Amino acid sequence: MKNIGFLSFGHYRDVQGSFVRTARDALLQTVDLAVAAEEIGVDGAYLRVHHFAPQFAAPFPLLSAMAARTHRLELGTAVIDMRYENPLYMAEEAAAADLISGGRLQLGLSRGSPEPALRGYEAFGYVPADGSTDADEARKHTLVFRAAIAGAGLAAADPVMTGSSGALSVEPQSPGLGDRIWWGPAPGPRPNGPGSRA
Repeated sequence: MKNIGFLSFGHYRDVQGSFVRTARDALLQTVDLAVAAEEIGVDGAYLRVHHFAPQFAAPFPLLSAMAARTHRLELGTAVIDMRYENPLYMAEEAAAADLISGGRLQLGLSRGSPEPALRGYEAFGYVPADGSTDADEARKHTLVFRAAIAGAGLAAADPVMTGSSGALSVEPQSPGLGDRIWWGPAPGPRPNGPGSRA
């Protein structure tokens, strides 16, 4: 059985004749497109995430809106550039979107690709340490993200607030999300096909 889906970059531009002139247009039309795609039997809807460009940049509010209006459609990303991401905040956002979807989220992650901004991830506050690269930073963020969605204790509890001195996990948690995370490899040899498991 073959599956069929669509990938959108969410381009918008205020030019004559365009039906996608603003970011709002791109977002709302993508929700409507997901609903229509599900109605005609399409299997998946995926978002490409880009920063510093008139395209999709924050996938989880949009994925959540798509999830709330659909029932069967697989929803995901292809891909999120992990150089830009706070892994704990992303774990919270991803779990919330996955819970709203009823477990339909498929997340493609990556170390990134060329972007309009020169080292744009540094503007987000992620500067690789001396001797480390932006790809190292992306892999580090991915490991922390995967630990967070697996329920690892990542912050010490305040005994005054919790009555405990153990480690706290981020919330919410969405069981099974960790089995639906994919790594988009950089261009070059792909020993495991078009994408390999993160």
